[in-house]
Amino acid sequence: MQKYFRMKIQNYILLLVITLFSTHCSAQQKEGKAGAETDAKAQTAGGDTIVIINKAGFISKVWDYETNAEEWKYLGDKPCIIDFYADWCGPCRMVDPILKELAKEYSGKVVFYKINTDKERELAMAFGISSIPTYFFIPVDDKPQFSRGAMPKESFEKVIKEFLLK
Repeated sequence: MQKYFRMKIQNYILLLVITLFSTHCSAQQKEGKAGAETDAKAQTAGGDTIVIINKAGFISKVWDYETNAEEWKYLGDKPCIIDFYADWCGPCRMVDPILKELAKEYSGKVVFYKINTDKERELAMAFGISSIPTYFFIPVDDKPQFSRGAMPKESFEKVIKEFLLK
């Protein structure tokens, strides 16, 4: 009889765990969909002029690599810098204030985008982002260049002046 009750209790516990897990997963999926919709609207980061984008934002604002994979065609009318980052990344957090300063200084001349590689894994994989931070520097009428690793403000300014705004 004890064996029977023990099995019953184990079955109830298992059922409870499965129910809690499925509820948790369902809530996470809904949260993920809501987050993707928010990112697609390209909110600004903390009121600054750095625009957070997702894959859909990248395709509509930077380059539609799914439709036009053979030829690079920048869709923007101003040069841009794209910061591939993650919230947990120390060097990314260290460079973030520099990018915010530059976004204010070059407002109207250079567009600054951020792409969270944890949320946009497919996009990061599509461009071979294997370490963060990685920066894409995209002039209006030329091919993009990229740089891996944290950079000082002077290096960003040099790229902006000599490559993006030449």
